Amino acid sequence: MPGAVKVFGSPASAEVARVLACLLEKDVEFQLIRVDSFRGSKRMPQYLKLQPHGEALSFEDGNVTLVESRKILRHIADKYKNQGNPDLLGTGALERSSIEQWLQTEAQSFDVPSADVVYSLAYLPTTMQLDGGRKADDGGYGGGAGREMNAAHQQKVEEMQQLYEKSKKELSKVLDIYEQRLEEAEYLAGDKFTLADLSHLPKADRLASDPRALRLLQSRRNVSRWWTDISGRESWKYVKSLQRPPSSEAPF
Repeated sequence: MPGAVKVFGSPASAEVARVLACLLEKDVEFQLIRVDSFRGSKRMPQYLKLQPHGEALSFEDGNVTLVESRKILRHIADKYKNQGNPDLLGTGALERSSIEQWLQTEAQSFDVPSADVVYSLAYLPTTMQLDGGRKADDGGYGGGAGREMNAAHQQKVEEMQQLYEKSKKELSKVLDIYEQRLEEAEYLAGDKFTLADLSHLPKADRLASDPRALRLLQSRRNVSRWWTDISGRESWKYVKSLQRPPSSEAPF
């Protein structure tokens, strides 16, 4: 039924962006109800009934309600298999098995370290030499209170540097596997763009937004080629256009 699909959430959320990209690939008409998590109790009552704990995403398709983005991807690709991109979930058991394998790899091995790399870099000075280099300077604080602020700041920077080094190591292992796989095939699950690739878009895009993290993608020839390809899809470009701060005139 046209217009039956509703997505509650912010397009800036990785979970929501993943679902929107899939809906666009499948040419599914949908209504986006922007719900911004930072607005707390002002969020729509309808949304809070769907998500009483205030998670990032709710999805309605007729009488079906789902809240986990990868389950939603599977639902969309299966229910609307006869429209839009026909390849997202594969056509045979072998193709579907390969797609599922890479979907699970994204969820279990790529998602967390990529998010941690981006999170840690947000705290670390852009001039800071990473990967075993020098620590950040003292930040210019002076006096007694300044020294306390500086100590707390320095501790936070060191924690973030440790998180960066740990998550970069984990992510590099995954990307090395991708590099090898993408030597053999155009996309992760074969020679067609599928949910396996689509699911990576939000977190890989965040990596690409910081030059220090982008190097992790660009330093691997096949991964770099793959990222340029999938990030250039019209569906993802449109999702990116939706990822703007909410207007102050928004009703919720």
